Amino acid sequence: MDKRSVIKALAAAPLALGLHKAGAQGTPFKIGLLAPMTGPFASTGKQMEAAARLFMKQNSGAVAGRKVELILKDDTGVPDMTKRLAQELVVNDKVDVLAGFGLTPLALATGPIATQSKTPMVNMLAATSAVIDASPYMVRVSMTLPQITLGIADWAPKNGIKKVVTLVSDYGPGLDAERTFKDRFLFNGGQILDTLRVPVRSPDFAPFLQKVRDLAPDALFVFVPSGIGTQVMKQFNERGLDKAGIRLIGTGDVVDDDILNSMGDVALGVVTSYPYSTAHPSALNKKFVDEFKKANNNLRPNAVAVFAYDGMRVIYDALKKTGGKGGGDALLAAMKGQIFESPRGQIYIDANTRDIVQSVYIRKVERAGGAGGELYNVEFQEHKDVRDPPRAK
Repeated sequence: MDKRSVIKALAAAPLALGLHKAGAQGTPFKIGLLAPMTGPFASTGKQMEAAARLFMKQNSGAVAGRKVELILKDDTGVPDMTKRLAQELVVNDKVDVLAGFGLTPLALATGPIATQSKTPMVNMLAATSAVIDASPYMVRVSMTLPQITLGIADWAPKNGIKKVVTLVSDYGPGLDAERTFKDRFLFNGGQILDTLRVPVRSPDFAPFLQKVRDLAPDALFVFVPSGIGTQVMKQFNERGLDKAGIRLIGTGDVVDDDILNSMGDVALGVVTSYPYSTAHPSALNKKFVDEFKKANNNLRPNAVAVFAYDGMRVIYDALKKTGGKGGGDALLAAMKGQIFESPRGQIYIDANTRDIVQSVYIRKVERAGGAGGELYNVEFQEHKDVRDPPRAK
């Protein structure tokens, strides 16, 4: 290249850079949604996608001059798949935000990618307390197991439950739930007869439930991932634990709203603690449930749907705050400290911890309108502004 050409190129560079910057304002804003759409946790992916698309439909396809695109990837609930797809979304699709994460291992696999690329990561489910440490670019809009377990561990000993067996899925959230329930229940004067852990994949609860029946506790405390509760309740019934006078308590995952009706009478009276119920009595929630069901062939939304719905709002509001410019650090800063009314009640993203602060409700499964009515988790007690409790060092 001769001297004249070099001078022309240098003179044109600022203009080209300016055009690129101006063009970025009009380029689509891309959200990469990683969710298990097939496999044993497909119901989680279905709820996530449906809620994300409902939010986009309700809030227009553009924010601050940027068209919003949702790029859905089925990670099948397998961490290696999640990691590969997250890399593709960042490198090939150049997404502005990564979102989803239906299980803790999936979020852990993605954390280093988000950190290296400075891509905000909106955690819509993964509930192990420590998963927030996987990346400084992660914000959590869902819950942590310690946060939601404390309520039921306080309620149980005040309501005639003195001896308990715990049964949890054997991975991060289950271990969090087991430890939190055990520590709090013992502190409250209760007795733990045994702690049972079931494989996450291809679980068979029958032998564990038989052991529970033999131990004859006042209650069985259960945590399983979203979508697995039907199997627990079926085998709880088959082993006759309810007829033996053993109550079932736990975190709300075991009686997910979308599958509750399929459980039948065995679910009646189950008491759980959770940040959401389809029956949450607010006008905003009623509107959300009605529109979700209308858009999804009468499917009930569960807590995962609300987490994804709120996650989309966090992303949209952050993009508005940056004036449509985006950028990883700017978006992350705009996500921190957000506070708003959700279908589950008021929620807050703590600016220091990047974690969720919310109400946790004690709920009981009841049948609406007597015999033949639908089953609902009816909230009867609220614990406000609950944070993830401090972790042991």
